[in-house]
Amino acid sequence: MSHLLQAIQLPELQAGEIYVGIIGDQSGNLHHVILLPGERTDVNWKDAKEWAASIGGSLPNRIEQAMLWARCRDQFEPDWYWSEEVYERNSGWAWSQDFRYGTQSRDHQYYELRARAVRRLSI
Repeated sequence: MSHLLQAIQLPELQAGEIYVGIIGDQSGNLHHVILLPGERTDVNWKDAKEWAASIGGSLPNRIEQAMLWARCRDQFEPDWYWSEEVYERNSGWAWSQDFRYGTQSRDHQYYELRARAVRRLSI
């Protein structure tokens, strides 16, 4: 079986953006993950999602948050940050990531946590 190698070009970053890396989904589709500048504090999940969209991004998913913890934890306060993912067993809850210890958990969507946004670019 022959393999084709594809050169992957890194995306151009805007001021304040940080390149995080490449992630693939279960279908094998790849995308770049870019951490956007800025942060919201004491924000519920709905408002965090709206804020992220307003700056051209979205909240990171759980896999992206694990990657952010591994590669960019110095860009985060040692606190809890919202994920874009709803907790599958209760639609009133959403996943979050602790950037002090690296754990993930679920919280009521009305809790006030921190938020960071990412930008995704398909490859």
